[in-house]
Amino acid sequence: MKAHLHTDWRDIPDAARGAVAALGNFDGVHVGHAHLVQAAHAARPDRELAVVTFEPHPRELFRPQDPPFRLTLPQERFAALSALGVKHVFQIPFDREFSAMSAENFVTRVLHESLGLHHVACGMDFAFGHRRRGNVDFLAERTEELGIGLTVVPALADALGPYSSSRIRRLLQDGYPERAAEELGRPWSIRGVVQHGDKRGRLLGFPTANIALGRHLEPARGVYAVSVRMADGTVCPGVANIGRRPTINDGQESRLEVHLLGFSGDLYGQTLSVALHTLLRAERRFNGLDALKEQIARDSEQATAYLSARQSGTIPTRT
Repeated sequence: MKAHLHTDWRDIPDAARGAVAALGNFDGVHVGHAHLVQAAHAARPDRELAVVTFEPHPRELFRPQDPPFRLTLPQERFAALSALGVKHVFQIPFDREFSAMSAENFVTRVLHESLGLHHVACGMDFAFGHRRRGNVDFLAERTEELGIGLTVVPALADALGPYSSSRIRRLLQDGYPERAAEELGRPWSIRGVVQHGDKRGRLLGFPTANIALGRHLEPARGVYAVSVRMADGTVCPGVANIGRRPTINDGQESRLEVHLLGFSGDLYGQTLSVALHTLLRAERRFNGLDALKEQIARDSEQATAYLSARQSGTIPTRT
């Protein structure tokens, strides 16, 4: 059954009501989030499985001056939740009006009256409503009064502590996409539309698809071995640079430039999902374009070798 995305909590079709839902932001949809979703399903396996989440992330509304930090934007998050078996994603627009809604109204008007939920699951630190005044104790009291079941799920943890989106962000910013992938349950991807660039990659003999990072977190700058999923589902190996291109010194914002290995074709305007597998080297400046061209050739060879080893299951462990 195909998952359904609902973006207007005031207009939910009858067929989507009566679900069991996990509550949260779900940025990244990591293994801790999967644990929460599975707990919701286990509580009421007779009900369709749903998620209640918010867009944009509340932090984006209240702290717009912060650097971009998102692990997953709506389309990628929806795909990841669908892969967990979620049938309905209730993506609530988080604007100034909604942020002023009281905790009481969130439970009564949104969860009970509009979504018609039969059971909800959340983490122990889930907070909601105006100024985050609603907590798990309040949720337990009100759901019981309304006849809604509640499961409070302890955070999934390992020896380093609870899995969290913040922890994964740090791993990516420190240059460890492999470790981030372990905590996400899949490689971390940047999804975006291919834009026109300055064609320098083509002149160097390595044409690139240019994708703005936008609201995505900027990981460690450098060159990565990647795989690229196209709109039709085709997956190609690639090598990508994330950074500000210090050799060219264009002074622009960081960007993602990906060269698809063994591919030729027009990608302008297409939406690509670029999965980062390993950081091959940090960003650095070279003495001229010839030296840069030689390094890109070495990067492509190294990416090809890494991705081949990954496919065969013989990747060396990074420390």
